[in-house]
Amino acid sequence: MELQPAPPARALLALALLIALPSCCLCLDKLNMCMDAKHHKTEPGPEGELYKQCAPWRENACCNANTTAEAHEDNSYLYNFNWNHCGAMSEQCKSHFIQDTCFYECSPHLGPWIQQVDSSWRKERILDVPLCLEDCDGWYEDCKDDFTCKDNWHIGWNWSTGVNHCPKDAHCRKWTEVFPDAKSMCEKIWSNSYKYTTLSKDSGRCMQMWFTGLNPNKRVAEYYLNRAPETTAGLTLSLAGILSTLLR
Repeated sequence: MELQPAPPARALLALALLIALPSCCLCLDKLNMCMDAKHHKTEPGPEGELYKQCAPWRENACCNANTTAEAHEDNSYLYNFNWNHCGAMSEQCKSHFIQDTCFYECSPHLGPWIQQVDSSWRKERILDVPLCLEDCDGWYEDCKDDFTCKDNWHIGWNWSTGVNHCPKDAHCRKWTEVFPDAKSMCEKIWSNSYKYTTLSKDSGRCMQMWFTGLNPNKRVAEYYLNRAPETTAGLTLSLAGILSTLLR
């Protein structure tokens, strides 16, 4: 049997690069994208004016001005969610939920944590976004004297009036009774949308809800997208690199 000649080195390298290219493009897409959800824009872009606490995202946002204005309102049309379901929520606590809403609605760098979901009001959600220690701990500290009746605010409410109320058998309790620590609050309150970390803001490895100036979360998203071997892109790019070395 006649043996076929080995493919030229350049052809093998080109094949490896062709394999890696779609993954690289996917990484770039995930670095700057909007969720397929209820109020998000289809693509991120600059917004001339964003309201109050959402203003830091104005250079590149998945939200528009109307969404950010509503994010600051009680029982807004965004989700008809009642922050005051166990009495008036304190202003310092509410400021963190407003910031949480801005982060969720406006962030263009959540791609590494976006997952598909079967829901009537959105097709995608975030899961296990690593929040910086200062943001989770500060949120908990400012809410610890407030009251709530549930630890998971995504599900289980009484919506019979069109606005969420505590279900029949759920009683209002001190925040610290429902959430014994910052970790339980950050991770449970939105069905593990967030992951509690011990990473500080200067680590470059955690997402910041609160920031001023240039959005620091792009760098964090880049780290998680490019971290090999935990991403497909990292694996394919590593393969391309190995082949390139072997075929020199």
